[in-house]
Amino acid sequence: MTTGGVGNAPDLDHLALLEQLQGRFHDSIAGVDPAAPVPACGDWTVRDLVEHLAHVHHWAATQARAEDDPGLGDGPFDLAPHYAAQAAGLRETLRSVPADALARVLSHPRPLDAGPASFWHRRQVHETLIHLHDLRAAVAGRAEPGLVADVTPGTWADGVDEVVTVFQPRQVGLGRMRPLGVHVLLQADDVPGAPSWVLGFPDRDRAREILPDVAVTGSAQSLALLLWRRLTPEEAGVAVLGDRRDLDAALAEPIVP
Repeated sequence: MTTGGVGNAPDLDHLALLEQLQGRFHDSIAGVDPAAPVPACGDWTVRDLVEHLAHVHHWAATQARAEDDPGLGDGPFDLAPHYAAQAAGLRETLRSVPADALARVLSHPRPLDAGPASFWHRRQVHETLIHLHDLRAAVAGRAEPGLVADVTPGTWADGVDEVVTVFQPRQVGLGRMRPLGVHVLLQADDVPGAPSWVLGFPDRDRAREILPDVAVTGSAQSLALLLWRRLTPEEAGVAVLGDRRDLDAALAEPIVP
């Protein structure tokens, strides 16, 4: 079965967001030492980060076209022009391929399966957004909330939804992790209506029936960065109600690739 989709935020123009975020990422490359470390990303350097996102853009474009990936070569690349070329190529593909065209999308139990090309509109927005945070963290020398302050809470909330409804179930479906033994309620307090999710229970309608083991409340940005392991609960400034050990146990699992 596929886990693809275009999200629960129909008011978001993902293609417009993608172009904006790619532009900000490209602009943030200038003046950064390619050898600088990227906080919260293991032993990655800025060069690793930029080349990774350029490759992901290239790869996603081939999946949207349902083509095999010819690769980009080994590099090293001139980072800013290399990134700009792959970002532009992705945008061109996503604008030219009909949103309902048959593409290859992230899925389970097969890693890739047939789904709508529009899947990649959303996926590449959040790939770029998280790595924009990473690049700005490298510039600042630390990961912290607010490094990407020019993105709406609704966009960050869409990213939380992607983790809960796409990535974590896919990680289970691919055998990369066992089903979570605890239910973690996540609530974004800076989004109208204070949307909530239950990590480990991707059906948002039925999630209301679940009694969570622990509840986490904070900004949508803080929740997204927490799920992607860019920030600890303390760094994210979230409020935790319940047994903190349950939250730590859930976050220790590979809920994202």
